[in-house]
Amino acid sequence: MGVDQQGLLAQLIRELVRLPGIGQKTAQRLAFHVLKTEREEALRLADAIRAVKDGLSFCRQCRNIAEEELCEFCRDPKRDHSKILVVEEPSTLYAIERTGIYRGLYHVLLGSLSPLDGVGPADIKVHELEDRLKDGGIQEVILATNPTIEGEATAIYLTKLIKPYGATVSRIAYGIPVGMDIEYADEVTLIKSLEGRRDL
Repeated sequence: MGVDQQGLLAQLIRELVRLPGIGQKTAQRLAFHVLKTEREEALRLADAIRAVKDGLSFCRQCRNIAEEELCEFCRDPKRDHSKILVVEEPSTLYAIERTGIYRGLYHVLLGSLSPLDGVGPADIKVHELEDRLKDGGIQEVILATNPTIEGEATAIYLTKLIKPYGATVSRIAYGIPVGMDIEYADEVTLIKSLEGRRDL
């Protein structure tokens, strides 16, 4: 293998390592898998990545991933539009949706407050949530931020922000271990957490 080919493979490995949860060894395995794969299969992967970047954006209302201006949940007239469940990331939204127990709307913050890292309310989608509350009709906001220091700080901040609008604020119960991201919890744990939510 020539220097140029080694450079191309090293570049692919460097890009793969940047993905969450992918270390150097896994990146090398994936890179060699791509190299051994038929050209058409590898290009399907590249096309799928390109299609996601070109065809998906964030919902105008809730900031979930969407193919149109509004996501599938915000467009659904059968959902309870008086409830909003707040999550940090779209992956958490889909984990909760898989339980089948929650039928309200969502709001995705796209992060959490982390003053030590310089992440404040302006850096996550807090003001967009406040705009939804100003529009009226929201009776309950369920906070499903992660049980981490950042998630707790975000929940406390949101509680103070939401209460003046007259909506009930609740937090999912701690069936989920502290320090664990919600998206990795099993469905039974998520169901118990939603059923056992408490007022703040």
